[in-house]
Amino acid sequence: MISQCLSLLPTKDLACPLLNYNFKKLSIEQLVKVFVTAQLDNWKSYPEFDTQMHANQSLMNEIGIKGISGSQLSRRINELDTTILQTLFFNVLNELRAYTHSLSGIPNIGKLHIVDATHIKLSPVLSEWAYVTKGWNVVKMHTRLVVASPDVHYPDKIVPSNGKASDHEGGEFLIESDDATYVMDRGYMDKIRMNQWIKDKIKFVIRLKNDIRIQVEEEYEIPEGNRDQILRDAKVILGVERKMEPVRLVEYRDENGNVYKVATTRWDLTPSEVADIYKNRWIIELFFKWIKQSLRFVNVWSTKPKGIWNQMFIAMIAYVLTLMVKLKTQSTKSMLDILRHIRIYFNRTWSEFTAALDYKPKKTSRGRQKIPDKPKIEVDFGTLALVVKTRKKQVKRMIK
Repeated sequence: MISQCLSLLPTKDLACPLLNYNFKKLSIEQLVKVFVTAQLDNWKSYPEFDTQMHANQSLMNEIGIKGISGSQLSRRINELDTTILQTLFFNVLNELRAYTHSLSGIPNIGKLHIVDATHIKLSPVLSEWAYVTKGWNVVKMHTRLVVASPDVHYPDKIVPSNGKASDHEGGEFLIESDDATYVMDRGYMDKIRMNQWIKDKIKFVIRLKNDIRIQVEEEYEIPEGNRDQILRDAKVILGVERKMEPVRLVEYRDENGNVYKVATTRWDLTPSEVADIYKNRWIIELFFKWIKQSLRFVNVWSTKPKGIWNQMFIAMIAYVLTLMVKLKTQSTKSMLDILRHIRIYFNRTWSEFTAALDYKPKKTSRGRQKIPDKPKIEVDFGTLALVVKTRKKQVKRMIK
């Protein structure tokens, strides 16, 4: 099964002799395959690398590794040029497009590009270079997430940085002219940048900061049936200087009563659809949670900058491979279920894996049934334990 996953990697260029001139024992292609395997199968440390590689000799033989230690792998991943893994990531995305080219995004809205950043906390003792403030040593991964359909989303560009890089500084590399609508939180709000996006005809929906000055040019009537949700729909100019191009302001209230103000260049949509676009921004928060919990992205293998940047790209490659397996098998299971099956069927055949994905229990539950009240049974605590049935209020006592 794991061999089938690795076969989806376009690694032919990594086997180039010139690229591996100084690496006789372990080529870059072999190195990448080991680390992608480790990410998919959740190998937590280099001692576990040693154990897993020794236990899976057939896989190591297929990759072409006769003997390598965890310490050697650590040194190599810390020295590997990150642009090599970035190129591989883009090549994997090209393979993914064969499965996603027919997807057109959210109905009536189109494709979304959600931009945000997540951080990974590091040890202050081992990572002084990642210092931001006292007790806070972190690195960031600035991410652009493509929402290709309501059920299919994936990162198509990431920018690693230290923790001092702000969100909008990372956004400079992620917001580009294309057909999609960019969705951003207020950390990316900057009037100069927003004005340039309007001039470049970049479609966006961005949450406004609370202290921004808004000058209304024209108010639009809110459609009946949406007046409980939509509070305002207007053409506005942001800032007191009146130098910005006009944008559309949509103010809405969510299900919990929270009020949001978003600016957009999508004049073609209803205010409810604009609100729905920003609500989809939550997808990237779920994505960050998924990679940290399911791929154990918080468990870094290195304390060196290049080693951590390389792990970021390896984790993204592992995510895209998992998505490709899901789309290739046309499974309706969740990404977590797909990854769980990959790990369980790690050393089994592809046919066994696909059969497991298609398996449906013969018996179906009738749902949670109401349990009738049962008579209370006296619990037997024995004769040795101290048992206090009712807690007594503590009374202050004075020493006499």
